[in-house]
Amino acid sequence: MSETLPQPTIQAAYAQELKHELQLTRRLLERVPTDRFDWAPHPKSMPIGKLATHMANLLTFVERSLQGPETDMLTVAPPPALSSTDDLLSRFDVNAASIQQAVVQAADEAWQQPWVMRRGEQVIFNMPRRAVARVLVLNHLIHHRGQLSVYLRLLDIPVPSIYGPSADER
Repeated sequence: MSETLPQPTIQAAYAQELKHELQLTRRLLERVPTDRFDWAPHPKSMPIGKLATHMANLLTFVERSLQGPETDMLTVAPPPALSSTDDLLSRFDVNAASIQQAVVQAADEAWQQPWVMRRGEQVIFNMPRRAVARVLVLNHLIHHRGQLSVYLRLLDIPVPSIYGPSADER
């Protein structure tokens, strides 16, 4: 007879996955060159510095969602723009530590509760906090990580291995 293993809590499962994804993301952000922050591969594309800054700032949404049932983005001051890789990594590290702390402190019941993001009267979305963590933060971060790896390749900057070897790292 097989024994049923206990299922990890939402918090524990997310905390483990988050830690891994944050490590992979930081490896890419470390390679963003300060002297190319304004570079973009196409006029319709986000400059590399803005893309990397957006990735560092995305992390705040999990903590924000755990602070209350809704957030009006009209009341949230935008974070200051960054102009160097050192500043980018500093912001990322602060936000990564904050999100990990918030996740550790959140009970499973909190992950089931809905969170509303709005802009004044306009509801941007209403979803359970676990979906905020997965869709708005992790999936979104992974998507932009893919973009950033292409930017680095186009700049002839070695791309680190992410989920497996890259052409630059074996």
